[in-house]
Amino acid sequence: MPRVSQDHLDARRRQILDGARACFARHGYEGATVRRLEEATGLSRGAIFHHFRDKETLFLALAEDDARRMADVVAEQGLVQVMRNLLAEHSEPVGEHPADWLGTRLEVSRRLRTDPDFRARWAERSEQLTAATRARLERQREAGKLRDDVEVPVLTAYLELVMEGLVSHLAMGLPADDLDPVLDLVEESVRRHRRSG
Repeated sequence: MPRVSQDHLDARRRQILDGARACFARHGYEGATVRRLEEATGLSRGAIFHHFRDKETLFLALAEDDARRMADVVAEQGLVQVMRNLLAEHSEPVGEHPADWLGTRLEVSRRLRTDPDFRARWAERSEQLTAATRARLERQREAGKLRDDVEVPVLTAYLELVMEGLVSHLAMGLPADDLDPVLDLVEESVRRHRRSG
């Protein structure tokens, strides 16, 4: 029997993650049944669970993948850009952007509130986004672009709280088409302002 190449295994894993992301976003964790995961990925349960031990492992891998992607955006453009991306994805009709971070992020937030075992497993992984935010803010401070009257850990916590508030706002189905100026204000609130005079 021929061996499967690593590229093929990686592509299959990506196919599973992309399909599962759409399934979890559409149906939530509990509603993402094995049958729905099969339909969303176009693969059998055997193929899915060859790569992931169980649904929990699949969801955690998906959440980690999204956290890693968000951390990459944070490193380059900041946490406010991640929030802008969430807003943009939220405004797209369901099904047109299956790889949205919002659905996964909402489900992570729900599971953090309701599942102590998941909360413990996720705590180890969520530091990645915090570390990327902190590093970005440190670079901005060194470049003279960040306000210097508030410590970086406080600014990091502030931006993370704003993001969680945005996620909650979107989860409640509240209007989001007028939030860009709010994110402009958040972004401006962490910038260094030159004193005139």
